[in-house]
Amino acid sequence: MATISHNHTHYQARLDYIKQILADYLNLPNQVIEQTKITPIQYEHDFPFKYNNFVYHLSLLTGVPGGLGDADGSRKLKHPGCVPIPAGTKDFILRLSNPDAEGMHQETRVQNEVGILTLASAALCHIKPTVVPRVFGWDGASRDHLGWILEELMPGVPLAEPFDKTMTFVQKREILAQMARLLKALQDYLLPESINGWGGVTFDGNSGAIVSTSMPSVGAGPWPSFEDSYRGRLKVALSKADTNPYLQGWHANGVRERVDAFIERGLAAQFSDLTSKHDRTIIHADFTTDNLLYDPTTGRITALLDYDFASILHPAYEFFRSFNSTGGRLSGWLSATTLEEKEAVALRNAKLTGQFPSPLPVAVASSNGPGVDWELARAWDEELQKLDVKRPSSIQGIDKIADVDEVLGTLLPWTLANADYLRLNPEEDHRMDLRRRSESKLVGLLDHMGF
Repeated sequence: MATISHNHTHYQARLDYIKQILADYLNLPNQVIEQTKITPIQYEHDFPFKYNNFVYHLSLLTGVPGGLGDADGSRKLKHPGCVPIPAGTKDFILRLSNPDAEGMHQETRVQNEVGILTLASAALCHIKPTVVPRVFGWDGASRDHLGWILEELMPGVPLAEPFDKTMTFVQKREILAQMARLLKALQDYLLPESINGWGGVTFDGNSGAIVSTSMPSVGAGPWPSFEDSYRGRLKVALSKADTNPYLQGWHANGVRERVDAFIERGLAAQFSDLTSKHDRTIIHADFTTDNLLYDPTTGRITALLDYDFASILHPAYEFFRSFNSTGGRLSGWLSATTLEEKEAVALRNAKLTGQFPSPLPVAVASSNGPGVDWELARAWDEELQKLDVKRPSSIQGIDKIADVDEVLGTLLPWTLANADYLRLNPEEDHRMDLRRRSESKLVGLLDHMGF
């Protein structure tokens, strides 16, 4: 029998909370609220890992009436980043932030997401119909309070499954072309002068302008440079590693001394070749087919969703966090001892140079999957080139930054830091094997960088 997860414990309380939001913030009468259909999206009651957000489709029996607060017959909440709710609107998306989501800084996460949505909407405003959901209302989160965002329900159906299973290569390539167009627009958008740091964003309490703040997925920042953003995040990761019973601050075998030396004396050198180090852009940080909707009839992307991890950073950062589904994610330095590792190294080199092998290699299948889809990865790179999108092969020095990012991820491996994963994998031998492999990878990276 399936067990009830942590997520499901407060299921009814969340439904009651949603009804309270409809009453308090939309001033809907009780009869309308009771008739509203509330449907969770992509929710499994026994999902073993904590959701970052709980997402619901709200469907009113009758549309939001006009003339209840705005002269133009629309409804608008008094928060920056919001637009009026068109009279007659029946369907909405409501995102509730999970206060127990691991690694998320609650105090700024809602404001950051709404702020990035506002920026992304401006950056992509030339794409019609719009692909960024409008925000109708929001309320900030805290450790004891569920923040929320009331959004426009976007048209289309989830792209991930058809992209992986049923689309032809020609159809996939058209999707890649559209993704490249979206990325280009995000990169080219001129940020407001009020954003002067690297990290997250929020709204100024007096003017309502979008300003820099801490990065919600880190709980630190903003920083004065891209280099400082990594310096700060490395220190945060080490602080967490200090309290982890398996990592113990990496003090065993002299690893911690090497890491400290790298941060103090080697980090700046890793950024010395990054000639575009002052570039900043909107980073989605989860730009994959999982967060895209499309129209199956036209093949058009209809929405880019979920800005929970979004931030303002260098364009390179998008390639460290996104594009898994297209083979476009860039990793740092890799050893090349197994066939699978050698394939990964070859793909990394192709991305960095923009030169793919001819003929393309045969994918190396393994227990982790079917191997690299070389044709798709090359097509993605070619679509980026067509629009002159900033990409690994055109960002000088990105390879060294990717190495730093790899160190960051290795300092606090998810498999040894996530409470849910540890609960599901209680075998001590398994955990110690993960610890040994993580140390081996970290030492290899430090060796590669001369520390």
